[in-house]
Amino acid sequence: MSKAPQTSATVAGSADETEANFYEALQTGDLERLMACWADEDEVICVHPGGPRLVGLGAVRAAFDAVLSNGSIRIQVEALRKIESMTSAVHSVRERIEVLTSEGPVEAYALATNVYYKTAQGWRLVAHHASPGALNETQDISESPHVLH
Repeated sequence: MSKAPQTSATVAGSADETEANFYEALQTGDLERLMACWADEDEVICVHPGGPRLVGLGAVRAAFDAVLSNGSIRIQVEALRKIESMTSAVHSVRERIEVLTSEGPVEAYALATNVYYKTAQGWRLVAHHASPGALNETQDISESPHVLH
């Protein structure tokens, strides 16, 4: 008897639900569930911290397959900021990631932007761009300092 495919990402009613599925898939090491969050578009884009720009589902899948080759990722989303419209959403998040080192687990941070479009199949991820973060960047800067030129 074959296992039924994961459908929770394919019926997501909001960008928030698709994002939750994306990060849960990373936490459980489920590549199929993670890829179900992505739009079926030739031009989807993904940038991992310090990595090249990946364009297309094949490149995105290969990169996440490599990331998950050692198992799931202990990752928590913090400090969600979002801009939403009827057909698109941009989420800016801080990712707190547990990294196993020879001295034991340490926390690392990444700052990520996730872009979602509302498609006929529901809300789908079209871009994920993560940059390395640091512990001292865990607080947002809400206002620009007043600078005289």
